[in-house]
Amino acid sequence: MLIAMKRKVFVSGPIQGMEKEQSYRNVIREICLRHGFEVVDPWEREKVIYSGTEDGWWNKVPAADFIKRDLEDVEKCDVLIAYLPTLSAGTCMELFYAKLKGKKTICICKIENPSPWITVHSDIILKDIGDLDKLLDQKF
Repeated sequence: MLIAMKRKVFVSGPIQGMEKEQSYRNVIREICLRHGFEVVDPWEREKVIYSGTEDGWWNKVPAADFIKRDLEDVEKCDVLIAYLPTLSAGTCMELFYAKLKGKKTICICKIENPSPWITVHSDIILKDIGDLDKLLDQKF
């Protein structure tokens, strides 16, 4: 008997500079869960890192460790959803890496005239999170 495995989706989006504006992740998570995906969201493990308030807190973050974990999570997923309301180095790197590894990529891009680096590495580009629900209804 074959057991159907849930497809995994990695949620990518800007964190640095938007630490208090992560509600988009909950919206993407809920949409993906409704469509039967298992959601992998690095914010769940990293939000404690971004809670620093003292001067220079960012310099104490073990960046290589959390980047390594993020990339390992991308490798374990079937789909990467990149949310780009603004340009984000980390999100662009994860998008590039996912495409390099042969993953399906969906970019929710609010950037006017996005870079070719974004468009070339996105299988599908949406303008709004609500469009994600419609796309997944079509059994992406």
